Amino acid sequence: MKLGFDNGKYLKTQSEHIKDRISQFGGKLYLEFGGKLFDDYHASRTLPGFKPDSKIAMLMEFGSDAEAIIVIKADDIVRNKVRKDIGISYDQEIFRLADSFEDRGIAVNGLVITQFTGQPAAIQLENKAKSLGMRVYRHYPISGYPNDVEAIASEEGFGRNDYIETTKPLVVVTAPGPGSGKMAVCLSQLYHEHRRGIPAGYSKFETFPVWNLPLHHPVNLAYDAATIDLGDNNMIDPFHLEAYGVTTVNYNRDVEIFPVLNAILEGIYGESPYKSPTDMGVNMAGNCIIDEDAVREAANNEIIRRYYATLRDRREGRADETTIMKFEMLMRKAKLSPGYRNVVRKVEESDTGDIPFVAAELPDGTIVTGKASPLITASSAMILNALKILAGIDDSVLLIPPQVIKSAQRLKVEYLGNKNPRLHIDEMLIALSIIADTDETAERAFSKLPELRGCDVHSSVIISKIDESQYKKLGMFVSCEPEYQTKCLFHGS
Repeated sequence: MKLGFDNGKYLKTQSEHIKDRISQFGGKLYLEFGGKLFDDYHASRTLPGFKPDSKIAMLMEFGSDAEAIIVIKADDIVRNKVRKDIGISYDQEIFRLADSFEDRGIAVNGLVITQFTGQPAAIQLENKAKSLGMRVYRHYPISGYPNDVEAIASEEGFGRNDYIETTKPLVVVTAPGPGSGKMAVCLSQLYHEHRRGIPAGYSKFETFPVWNLPLHHPVNLAYDAATIDLGDNNMIDPFHLEAYGVTTVNYNRDVEIFPVLNAILEGIYGESPYKSPTDMGVNMAGNCIIDEDAVREAANNEIIRRYYATLRDRREGRADETTIMKFEMLMRKAKLSPGYRNVVRKVEESDTGDIPFVAAELPDGTIVTGKASPLITASSAMILNALKILAGIDDSVLLIPPQVIKSAQRLKVEYLGNKNPRLHIDEMLIALSIIADTDETAERAFSKLPELRGCDVHSSVIISKIDESQYKKLGMFVSCEPEYQTKCLFHGS
């Protein structure tokens, strides 16, 4: 994968910019942190060189000067809302977030349950968090929020909410997902701090859209693609254009809420420090792009991967025709077709009938393929072939003897009750790792696994959840045709 983003520069410039913002507000900043904090794979796919944990690495630059508040909405607890990309519920994610902060030396000040009305599930989570040693705070619905500014910035509004006593210059406010109430928590804290005579400010950190890239730049269109199911979109910030005569890009929800947010800040402080939603942001990612062509190509590939993901969602009943139409319009706006990706063209050109087929593009541009056999899945075959190419091993060499695979299949089918005997990626790699301990050729291939990171992949059929999770662990960027391998109604592993 060709680098297009300077991650080192990003860590330095981003942390310096936030420090400047802290100084602007007298030494304390509540920073609303949107997007994925520890595992931002969308950013790493669209900005090649951006590391998935870049944002938390940047926060670690503050050391003991930073603390965190985690926010979850009561209704999301009741609905058992799930973070789709990693498959865990929001209530589980808050504990994972807390552990991740603490492991990196950033103290978690507490958990805030927003929109609390006594929901039993929220009380149960509150009790669990307290039993684990977390401080828990309740924030309540405010009548007239967000439009009745006078009521919001009053004793019966923000005044009812629990106050969180913070001590660090940087207070990161984050959540398992969007719509959790992060901004309201920040504003509530500003209200309470102001009453106590403590200087504090508010800023917003979102990687996307990138405010200083054009509206229809592939990076910003890729973010439109990623959020297409939410019904939101990027747009020109009209407030920034009017105030400064400069065109910037922002998110429609931030633009729509800005007049209300500005009025709330005026209600707390007497005047607002901001003239536009762009003013509120601190994102410096756009200043760290070092190869425009590499970034454009990566973002275009991501748009197409998102398109295939939406086609799959429709096949599995999670998306409708309206969403597909919106996506096709976005593809036309980006001037893209699926064949832009080399791996998609390779799969389309393949003639394997009903046999699953997978293509991947290696770092040097070589296209490597694999098809399913009675012994292994198409994904496993492709990865074995890719490792042989990377290690300079002849294609005729069998890295894993068939008898080893058949023994593993016997375990799967006869003793563990699996219906599919083929070895998935994880099973194949375990077998390869064992053989590599005593076989020099297998070791050469096995040692090339890190070079698969960033490789683009496409499959002729919907990939099993097992193989899909292994692709993610290997850092490979995968998509698939919206077709099942069989005509069964139930599709497991």
